[in-house]
Amino acid sequence: MPTTSRRDFLKLTAAAAAGGGLMLALNLRASVFTSDDLASGATFAPNAFLRVDRTGNVTFIVPYVEMGQGTYTSIPMLIAEELEVDVDRVVIEHAPPNEKLYINPLFGLQATGGSTAIRASWEPMRQAGATARTMLVAAAAKEWMVASDTCHAENGSVVHIASGRRLGYGALADAAATLPVPTKVALKAPDDFKLIGTPHKRLDTPGKLDGSTKFGIDARLPGMKYAVVAISPTFGGRLVSVDEAQVKAVSGVTQVIRMEDAVAVIGIHTFAAKQGLAASNPVWAAGPNRHLSTADIAAQLAAAASQPGVVVRHDGDAAATIAKAASTFEAVYEQPFLAHAAMEPMNCTVHVTKTGCDVWVGTQVAARAQDIVAKVTGLAPAQVRVHNQLLGGGFGRRLEVDGIERAARIATQVDGPVSVLWTREEDIQHDMYRPYYYDRLNAGLDARGKPTGWVHRFAGSSVLARFAPVAVQNGVDPDAIEGVAPPPYELDDIHVEWLAHEPPGIPTAFWRGVGSTRGTFVVESFIDELAQRAKQDPLAFRLDLLPKNSRAAAVLQLAADRSGWERALPAGRGRGIALCTGFGSFIAQVVEVTVTEGEVKVTRVVCATDCGMIVNPDTVRAQMEGGIVFGLSAALFGEITLKDGRVEQSNFHDYRVLRINESPAIEVHLVRSSEAPGGIGEPGCSCVMPALTNAVFAATGKRVRKLPVANQLASA
Repeated sequence: MPTTSRRDFLKLTAAAAAGGGLMLALNLRASVFTSDDLASGATFAPNAFLRVDRTGNVTFIVPYVEMGQGTYTSIPMLIAEELEVDVDRVVIEHAPPNEKLYINPLFGLQATGGSTAIRASWEPMRQAGATARTMLVAAAAKEWMVASDTCHAENGSVVHIASGRRLGYGALADAAATLPVPTKVALKAPDDFKLIGTPHKRLDTPGKLDGSTKFGIDARLPGMKYAVVAISPTFGGRLVSVDEAQVKAVSGVTQVIRMEDAVAVIGIHTFAAKQGLAASNPVWAAGPNRHLSTADIAAQLAAAASQPGVVVRHDGDAAATIAKAASTFEAVYEQPFLAHAAMEPMNCTVHVTKTGCDVWVGTQVAARAQDIVAKVTGLAPAQVRVHNQLLGGGFGRRLEVDGIERAARIATQVDGPVSVLWTREEDIQHDMYRPYYYDRLNAGLDARGKPTGWVHRFAGSSVLARFAPVAVQNGVDPDAIEGVAPPPYELDDIHVEWLAHEPPGIPTAFWRGVGSTRGTFVVESFIDELAQRAKQDPLAFRLDLLPKNSRAAAVLQLAADRSGWERALPAGRGRGIALCTGFGSFIAQVVEVTVTEGEVKVTRVVCATDCGMIVNPDTVRAQMEGGIVFGLSAALFGEITLKDGRVEQSNFHDYRVLRINESPAIEVHLVRSSEAPGGIGEPGCSCVMPALTNAVFAATGKRVRKLPVANQLASA
């Protein structure tokens, strides 16, 4: 598989940010693979994504990881559709680290994230299945000495139409393996799909129900030891001393490992390691950020947002148009740091020997994990074997390898395998956070209440500058500006500036929804405020700014219709609407709330989704539902704050997530479409936040411009 060039990667990133679908067809010819690249012992492996053995067993090697989003069902459905096999009977394997074979073409590296898995797989995975099917049909036709077009594949066999003769794939595997791999194969027309577009039960569910599924935290090896880590509580702090005598007095403790900014206690089980850590009495040098607070960071961002930044959109003359407007309006929005707080806390098991290293972990970036362990251990990447596991939640946190690097450093000092586990407190207080962002917007309205100019200046951290510097071109981070440059609405005069500002010492990273979460909240909040100023219905105001009969307008209208938008609600209740366009998808949501004595109860969410051609509608609905709950948790309660250089939150008692009894009724309505598939993992999460705050305004008359909602209403 060819490596994506820097220029192509930038084009693809820009296209993805603009909402485009898959734009890169991959060459799946076997000639790009070596025998070492493919699974050993396979009878028939025409490409890196599948193999068929002599018994007819079919294995799919899935290049994207499963972290609850349904990847291990939807992607096999793509291959099985073209291969003509029962998807419920295939074996699924994690793809090993190999950026030659398993690169994500929308990222330019082997990674799962950014709602790209289906978009990146739509053609390549179908081509993989069609290639194998074509070769198996050709092998059968050769066996029967008939033309290939007189045969067809069905349910794991090839059938000769005229005679009814049938051969299973297992019987054809050896012969098919000797045939040349076709350079071009015909894919099914959508009208011929049997699997794609139909609801299908998750293939990973049975193992999760019976406990056989293995996550990273489940790794168990002979002679394994367990490590628990304490990292400096202040950002940039350093370890000064540890009471090793007290630690080693704890039964079951075997070792204490000091690092520059942390201490790890090793034990024969996790409890011993935790007890030893509790007795360690570490002394820390607080470092340069010992007085840092959330207020300091907000003030720094406000100052940055008052300065000229990188111009990322300039159409017309927004400033002059606003100056001549009948009325003007300005608003400032703030969004806090957020933790990922996945159900499975960070963990990694590593076994270092003189000749190699094995790593058991759930990661979104297997090749990067391999590279960082090789760097730490001094081994060649080929000597590092990453055994990827299912992820108990990722949300972008497991795109990072900081935890894997730390585990590898610990393992180099431990004899035998060691499982390194972060407590929930360490996981939340030493996360890599969704950036704090500060946005200032100014707009004009004409006499009819229509926007006549739009100026948006905002400041925040650039995740891509650290994660993938090649994507930042001319000072512009395409993730940071997603959803705001341009917004989805038609505006003749618009000016948008971005200022990259890094908070001192605080690591920031992708968080579910990526830039779209931040951008959608700001744009949809400001649009709602403009509609209020214009004394217009928020739905009608939005529709007037969208192209007629557009996909965006259609989902807005659908969500409104299904929510009963026109029906009045009693006092204390309100509806809010919002639109999200991103990842190649169009999402609209209406949120209903009841507000009583400052407490917000979300009672109903109606979601309309146009994500192009749908692979598995059950997965789309589940992703929308999960994204909505995740987004509501963040908007209602989510906030990471700092005092004296330390994160104040430590567990779910003070970093709240929505509980079952707080979850609203959720309706998801899917739009049938023939467009290329869009992403679904994140836009549902992005859309619900402004829909919620707009609903709070409808119920109370109070605008929430600074998240989380609970804090703002409590202080009102």
